[in-house]
Amino acid sequence: MAKTKILYVEDEPFLGKIVKESLESRQFEVNMVTDGKEVMAVFANSKPDIVVLDVMLPHKDGYTLAKEIRQLNATIPIIFVTAKTLTDDLIKGFEVGGNDYLRKPFSMEELIVRINNLLQLTQKQTNAPKEDIMIGKFEFAPQRYELRKDGNIRKLSHREAMLLQILAENQNSNIDRKTILMRVWGDDSFFNSRNLDVYITKLREFLREDSTIEIITIKGVGYRFVVG
Repeated sequence: MAKTKILYVEDEPFLGKIVKESLESRQFEVNMVTDGKEVMAVFANSKPDIVVLDVMLPHKDGYTLAKEIRQLNATIPIIFVTAKTLTDDLIKGFEVGGNDYLRKPFSMEELIVRINNLLQLTQKQTNAPKEDIMIGKFEFAPQRYELRKDGNIRKLSHREAMLLQILAENQNSNIDRKTILMRVWGDDSFFNSRNLDVYITKLREFLREDSTIEIITIKGVGYRFVVG
């Protein structure tokens, strides 16, 4: 069986060496990069299965790199690893295409669990139907992360597209909050629950041009996605 390939971007040599060796001891193949300006070349050549990306890097920061990676590959999992703790920093990471956020210091066990969870989620998404979905007056292209109406195209982030796809698959039905959290984030922690609220607000704003669409919050349960 081929090893899972990880592109690991970390500018702290001591930490990087420990993490790289620990991942390799668990049968991952790791390409480590310490400088932001070198990342995209390594990404193109190594074709990794997942990216573990520090935010603060020399020459090019992790947010910029995530945007560039997303332009080349819309589905590859990206985990941000950083000492930043402000909510705005975390939300920015998700907005530019990150799938998960791990705060320093972290345990190797937690990193590996998150890597494996994201790989499983990505596999499920890869096997999901690729057809466009009609949502009221909107046309949603989940594989291209696009929401279209009247010739206008709104590009969605990775998580926005995942969340909208779940809602679209359950039109006019109740959707359990925990089910959404497990599919989109891989766990139902309080922090991810707060993020879900933010993303629901964003989708309501995106869809408000069609008055027949409503995302109703059902207290203690989850949401009901009403269309028509």
